[in-house]
Amino acid sequence: MDLEKKPQQPLPYAEPADAAPALRASDADRDRVADILREALAEGRLDAEEHGERIDAVYRAKTVAELEPLVRDLPVPGGAAAPASAPQAAPYAYDASQTAEPTESLVAVLSSTTRKGRWRIGARTNAFALFGNIEIDLTEALFSQRLTTINATSVFGNVEITVPENITLRGNGNGILGNFEIRTLEATDPEAPVVVINGMAVLGNIEAKPKRGKLIADLHDRLRKHLGS
Repeated sequence: MDLEKKPQQPLPYAEPADAAPALRASDADRDRVADILREALAEGRLDAEEHGERIDAVYRAKTVAELEPLVRDLPVPGGAAAPASAPQAAPYAYDASQTAEPTESLVAVLSSTTRKGRWRIGARTNAFALFGNIEIDLTEALFSQRLTTINATSVFGNVEITVPENITLRGNGNGILGNFEIRTLEATDPEAPVVVINGMAVLGNIEAKPKRGKLIADLHDRLRKHLGS
């Protein structure tokens, strides 16, 4: 006796095979995009206002897809601009060895660390305080680039950053039972350095602010020498 065929039940919903979850952006991804924007500002491809808007978007981005449009119309360092339709996962990616700059790390564990005076600040600085205190004073620092990123983490500790009054200061971070406070500042000079503070304070404190009366007097000479103009 033939068995009666039961109607086939619809399968539970499944994403199409070619659909991929959005790739989360890493700190390195954001830094690479920020580098491209920094070069675009230096070359005059972006003005200070648009550069500021894009940098803000970089550090708010959570996925690689959110980063890609920010540099789609810009050339990568050391190469020509890629067509918008180029089939690649991360159109802004480039050979980091061509533009890699050393990252300075400041660590204070049950101790105190201070960076101040006449010193050359690199493109990236990592600061980690665990039951300790870190002071970063940029009021007399030498800026070799327009964009400087400081990644600060404080766990039961304190990170204090002081900058001159004639630069741009921005921040992006959180405090978990702690304090993350950035006194944002917009420089009137479009060639002024931009300092971005990314941070997380867990039962600790991260604070960045301009120091009244402190200015970079030879700003233009420094930047022209660095850029070879």
